[in-house]
Amino acid sequence: MVTCYYTRGLNEMRNHCCEVQKSHSLDVPFGVTYEKIGTIQRRLAWPLHKDDTLSRSGRPTGLNIYFPFCSKNQFHLAQCAGGDGGFTLDHMRGPPSSMLYTPLEIPASGEKPFTDYSKWRLRVTEDGDHIWRYLRTDEECEAWPQTDYDKYWLGIPLGLPALPPPKTALEAARNGYNFYKHLQAADDTGLASSYVSGMGFTLEERLEMIRYLLNHTNPVDGGWGIHVEGHSTVFGTALNYCVMRVLGVSVDHPALIKARATLHKLGGAAGIPSWGKFWLSILNVYDWEGNHPVPSELWLLPDSIPFHPHRWWIHTRNCLLPMGYLYGIRFKMEENDLIRSLREELYPQNYYSIDWPAQRNNIAEVDLYQPHSRLLNFLYSILGAYENCVIPPLRRAALDKCYELVVMDDENTDYQTLGPVSKMMNLIVRAHVDGPESEAYKRHMARRQDFMWLGAEGMMMSGTNGSQLWDLGFIAQALVETGLAQEEENKESLTKVLQWLDHHQMRKNPRHFQTAYRHPTKGAWPFSTKTQGYTVSDCTGEGLKAVLYIQDYLKLTPKLVSKQRICDAVDILLGMQNSNGGFASYELIRAPGWMELLNPAEVFGNIMIECNYPECTTSAITALSTFRSLNPTYRAGDIQRVIDRAVDYLHKSQTPEGGWVGSWGICFTYAIMFALESLAMVGETYGTSSYSHKACEFLIGKQRADGGWGESYKSCEISQWVEHEQTQVVQTCWAAMALMYARYPHPKPIERAVRLVMSRQNPDGSWPQEAIEGVFNKNVAIAYPNFKFSFTIWMLGRAQKYLAELETLKS
Repeated sequence: MVTCYYTRGLNEMRNHCCEVQKSHSLDVPFGVTYEKIGTIQRRLAWPLHKDDTLSRSGRPTGLNIYFPFCSKNQFHLAQCAGGDGGFTLDHMRGPPSSMLYTPLEIPASGEKPFTDYSKWRLRVTEDGDHIWRYLRTDEECEAWPQTDYDKYWLGIPLGLPALPPPKTALEAARNGYNFYKHLQAADDTGLASSYVSGMGFTLEERLEMIRYLLNHTNPVDGGWGIHVEGHSTVFGTALNYCVMRVLGVSVDHPALIKARATLHKLGGAAGIPSWGKFWLSILNVYDWEGNHPVPSELWLLPDSIPFHPHRWWIHTRNCLLPMGYLYGIRFKMEENDLIRSLREELYPQNYYSIDWPAQRNNIAEVDLYQPHSRLLNFLYSILGAYENCVIPPLRRAALDKCYELVVMDDENTDYQTLGPVSKMMNLIVRAHVDGPESEAYKRHMARRQDFMWLGAEGMMMSGTNGSQLWDLGFIAQALVETGLAQEEENKESLTKVLQWLDHHQMRKNPRHFQTAYRHPTKGAWPFSTKTQGYTVSDCTGEGLKAVLYIQDYLKLTPKLVSKQRICDAVDILLGMQNSNGGFASYELIRAPGWMELLNPAEVFGNIMIECNYPECTTSAITALSTFRSLNPTYRAGDIQRVIDRAVDYLHKSQTPEGGWVGSWGICFTYAIMFALESLAMVGETYGTSSYSHKACEFLIGKQRADGGWGESYKSCEISQWVEHEQTQVVQTCWAAMALMYARYPHPKPIERAVRLVMSRQNPDGSWPQEAIEGVFNKNVAIAYPNFKFSFTIWMLGRAQKYLAELETLKS
């Protein structure tokens, strides 16, 4: 038996205590629970990573924090003890208090690589996993030569010859794909959690993580933001400061001196948003009393209750599930010299003098995007009172339920989970319960590499294990629509794309299906790989279209995906429409809209429930319309009803100005492209539909003098158009494609866009990386580095045909 004393304040003891029977929930092999007694306490495809931030134009792109600990310059609290190889499982001999980091001598600038980039190799497995390896000997390097795609993502020049200067848009598109084929991979046969669970990184990984962070400090104040185009925040600065220290950077390093000054100027880590409070508490540099409750008992409520956690948006519930477990046991890293030093470094005041309960609603103004609602604060007061009188058997049952669901999620995804945030939280839970010798711990250690990505600016953690399916769907459609797929030199490459699409369609439902509150997956395509294994509506739509394009629109291509499996995909899509005709992302909307009033995250918008998205809805319309044109008898009535209702949703969601607000790309240009494509599929064009007409005029009004378009990520934050400082090639392609989908009758705007995109193409056929292209949850920007190939090739090839059609009509 162990006795746990819960306190009302920092130094106030409860007037009674509860006896809790010791179980797996309260064993503490690596961290310590809240025993507070008056003390302070990725088959054949391109290496496609959504959140890669390779900046080939010299501009930083991408996000700094996806959710805390799952981004490109994620909270890299790795264990750093033990010689050149870092701390690994084999080094573990004692509790975390014995884990000491190895100090590193780090240059002031990360401009040049800290490791030998000629020794890095990207292993791409049959299942689509992308794993970077560092080779240590010349013999290894000779046996495994670097490929073009290795070099490209590392920023090493490929040395390709200049291509013939294009005279037409199609020639420019062909040059673009000739370059892009060099990046197609051949078949190969968060990290505070890593620190507190004793899971380490190699020296080379540590060095390049540090270098990445150095390369993405704010150039003015030295802090870090929620993404690299954003201002410095407490969230980004505090977490990434801890990353640097744990990885072995000295407290006296110039970058940390500057970052620390900025953090203190912003008020210190006490005002970090709630998810930052959670991670700092896990690290034991923020007292658990400074956190609002994350009650695991919610999982014991009847499933029918409208606010049961299984009804929340899937990313939120998959994170709050392990958070509830870890909060319930007040898990934290044991103290060591680094922990004690960080307590001094993160705060302008004395750590031990902080009134921790008063920090629960202390959110730095610079971080605050989504304030708490009155309803949420009222519920927090009730939950806070409950935490003072927890019923031990109820808490124990809740922890058992959370652990059971964590295990199910791990097993459903081969330990990748939905994304690296939930993965790193699950890792701590499994390390705590199952231990470092367990198979679960070893699988988590292997799967962690799926999220680590190396670019020209260093090593980061991506917001997913890649965007393989998403990017392949677009380039497949682009090749078919432009006619490049018919060219002999591209057929082998396109067949490889089809093989990959075939391999990664999910052919059955999850192992733990209904018991883990999962949406069906049979017939669906994921965002990245089938191993990750989550249905995504628009990825299923784009994957289905890509297969139909390759198998039905082209001659002599193999029919790898059977008619039944194609129908399975259609069935999935038909089952994902919500009551108002719209489509959400991963599953049906399960909870009422008022649940958004309970958003606890402060830095993200629209995270509590699934939402209808124009982009997801339009992908469903276009996929079902394409399927119907080829298979007119299969579920014809159901398909017609779904399309009609989806179009009605699209009409109603158009803004008065004529745009649609994008939620996964920036922003109006992105959503309008998808919307006008889908409307055209049902016969609504510039000349026949007021909706299409209004959208085209909206875009024309935003075209710049140079012929392009440029929209800032800030449009997503406020749902209003905000101009970017510079014209963007990808957004120019989206806008021009939208006009062509809508059959816009005037060629000049499209011709100007074509000239702009062609003018920025490099002699080898590539395009430089420009600003961020993607977004999620309103406030977090993400980079899609393959968009600069798929949409440029697509737009240029379509423009060649469309402008010729307009000229024919004119003559």
